[in-house]
Amino acid sequence: MSLAVATRIARRELRGGVRGFRIFLACLALGVAAIAAVGTVRSGIDAGLAREGAALLGGDAEMEFTYRFATADERAWMDATAGAVSEVVDFRSMAVVDGVEPTRALTQVKAVDRAYPLVGAVRLEPDMPLDTALGGQDGIPGAVMERVLIDRLGLAMGERFRLGTQEFILSAAIAHEPDGAADGFRLGPRTLLRTGSLAASGLLASGTLYSTKYRLDLPEGVDLAKLASVARDRFETTGMRWTDARNGAPGIAEFVDRLSAFLILVGLSGLAVGGIGVSAAVRAYLGDKTATIATLRTLGADRATVFQVYFIQIGVLSVLGIGIGLVIGAGAPLAFGPLIQSRLPIPADFTIYPTPLAEAAVYGMLTALIFTLWPLARTEEIRPATLFRDAITGLHGLPRARYILATLAGLAALVWLAAWFSGSARLALWTAGGLSGALLALTIAAVLIRRTARAAKPRAQGRPALRWALAAISGNGEGAGAVVLSLGLGLSVLATVGQIDGNLRRAISSNLPDIAPSYFFVDIQKDQMEGFNQRLADDPAVGRVESAPMLRGIITRINGKPAREIAGEHWVLQGDRGVTYSAARPEDAKLTAGEWWPTNYDGPPLVSFAAEEAAEMGLSLGDMLTVNILGRDITAEVTSFREVDFSTAGMGFILSMNPAALEAAPHSFIATVYAEPQAEAAILRDLAGQFPNITAIRVRDAIDRVTEVLSGLAAATALGASAALVTGFLVLIGAAAAAVTARTYEAALLKTLGATRRRILLSFALRSALLGAAAGIVALAAGIAGGWAVSHYILETGFSVIWPSALTIVTGGILATLLAGLCFAWGPLSARPARILRARE
Repeated sequence: MSLAVATRIARRELRGGVRGFRIFLACLALGVAAIAAVGTVRSGIDAGLAREGAALLGGDAEMEFTYRFATADERAWMDATAGAVSEVVDFRSMAVVDGVEPTRALTQVKAVDRAYPLVGAVRLEPDMPLDTALGGQDGIPGAVMERVLIDRLGLAMGERFRLGTQEFILSAAIAHEPDGAADGFRLGPRTLLRTGSLAASGLLASGTLYSTKYRLDLPEGVDLAKLASVARDRFETTGMRWTDARNGAPGIAEFVDRLSAFLILVGLSGLAVGGIGVSAAVRAYLGDKTATIATLRTLGADRATVFQVYFIQIGVLSVLGIGIGLVIGAGAPLAFGPLIQSRLPIPADFTIYPTPLAEAAVYGMLTALIFTLWPLARTEEIRPATLFRDAITGLHGLPRARYILATLAGLAALVWLAAWFSGSARLALWTAGGLSGALLALTIAAVLIRRTARAAKPRAQGRPALRWALAAISGNGEGAGAVVLSLGLGLSVLATVGQIDGNLRRAISSNLPDIAPSYFFVDIQKDQMEGFNQRLADDPAVGRVESAPMLRGIITRINGKPAREIAGEHWVLQGDRGVTYSAARPEDAKLTAGEWWPTNYDGPPLVSFAAEEAAEMGLSLGDMLTVNILGRDITAEVTSFREVDFSTAGMGFILSMNPAALEAAPHSFIATVYAEPQAEAAILRDLAGQFPNITAIRVRDAIDRVTEVLSGLAAATALGASAALVTGFLVLIGAAAAAVTARTYEAALLKTLGATRRRILLSFALRSALLGAAAGIVALAAGIAGGWAVSHYILETGFSVIWPSALTIVTGGILATLLAGLCFAWGPLSARPARILRARE
């Protein structure tokens, strides 16, 4: 028989509608919709960043320098290249309101010239031009602040505050900062003022930590890629960093890409949960078609034709489910676009984007193929002689080798595409491995619960409701496997996310008073160190003080070659890094290889490098590193590797050099102070009063800021994981709906034998609770294992079980199966036994 005949038969059978495939369609549509929606939001943000790249950056291009202003040669090149140039100075400082008890708050200062902003406009409250707001009055310069900082300092418009030794008048609150999103993570709210106003503040002294950014307004039609290459060739050895409007907020773009990749992989987990429901629906459908299949075989249909008939049907239904999912996934961001945009600090254009929809469709088709091919392959084994037998559920063993190979090929393609689309092969493989492990564990659990129920039945004598529940679970027709697999996998995803989130929070906040310093102090001048240390040495509440000279440098070359050619895109090469120097090896510095230089060493520059990062970058003892500091290249030999623990919130430097290499360069010092909480306010008051230029960063405030960001990530990942759980619940509903006929007959038979409705209902509830508990326990184990693996190997943090989250998973499994089971129990309980039993004769 030909494919045309199979198509005609499939079309006729599909005329009966999609009854019995509603759960199939819902599972497939929900998974595809989740992936399509995440991809659409990511594309919308990417489009917004591309469209508003110049506005976000503050110009068509930006050249950034650390610790210094542009040289005359660099500024001359900018002026010759651009139509206009705006200079921005960015640094942290302490804003102080003087009084009987001075009020202080950390702020991120942006000092600008009169050309700022080149693109866009600063909006103020009350509304006024920026020039007016920053002009000041009575010889005192003006400044504007973010509202949260104004409230924190208790300021009113027209009142004064101090930065360093310079007084400013608060003129307005910042309502909109056009280039604010490009500034990345900030520990303090923004203060905006004129650069010239800082001349007497003492905040931009030689060696203090600040960066300068030069925004360029380029001629129309300029080739940004070519100009970037020219600028890097000419100035990159001076420590210049180039950004242009093609990616105006690179940090945000990278963050969005990574988060969306993770959420898509979580969405794939949900699609895998839905795949179990798809497989169960196909099995149930083909079970009902046993007589039809046997009849077709009797009439001469060969195995291939029978397979084609149902493959075409399932294929059409899969396309329908995927189509529904794509409509929902594309429509949801459009419908909720204004709400999403109001929560984003960056622009986004929400429209129909073909690429994410195509990716979601491919994911959906491969998932449908993987989970339906196996049950479809069993149709070939139905023979005419099995016309009145349960051919589908009665068949055991593996399908033919070609179907196994096709399933494995589909699975490999899905993993490969997930790695390609997400841009993270490691994360895709971890996800695939975790899902495979969870599915294997859940399959084993389903088998074990059947066997355990069968073994426990004799011990349930005298408890009929429990005995009936155990008998139902131990049978082949109850669908224990589908229930445990679908709900268990959904709960496993949610449990893993819960454990990761809990351990991230614990890694940041646990035992903070014991392991973390109270303050970081930066921009301490060398001649201030004696007075600084004296104040802290006299305070019995201070546990210890650590200080070190502080410079910032960019690794530009390794062994004479561009650093990125040797170490790729390692995070150490992405921007400038802290550099210090020390004559003697610090007491807490543990060398893993090599030797420290002699105390009186005065030869060519030497460097000790962080061991873990060196291994990741492929560095060896004797390698030559070129580090650009303040526009000057310093080439040093790697003579040792040492352990650097960044998790303690204390000081940690990737690079430490011999003193002779750096002492002559302008620099300041940083210090960490470990003190009792009750002494912190007095320490800050005294040091800030004695040294107004010093900036204090309270570690607990910084940790709270990081925790706030993590809370947003946790909410996003939990939302993605909940899609997997909802899909699992849909599969539960499908399994419960499919079992209505069997439960109706069971209830009728039990009623005939004298059982009460209450006892029958209790039996139904017990079987649901037992299956839910089994799924929850396995999900608990899978979530703990998955959380440990991600925490240990990817996040590289410690791990401990978050028991409240873990136990909620088990409880949720029991309640979900109980709810799904009881929702479909009322019909069987209400059926009349005589009619049901007569129909089964």
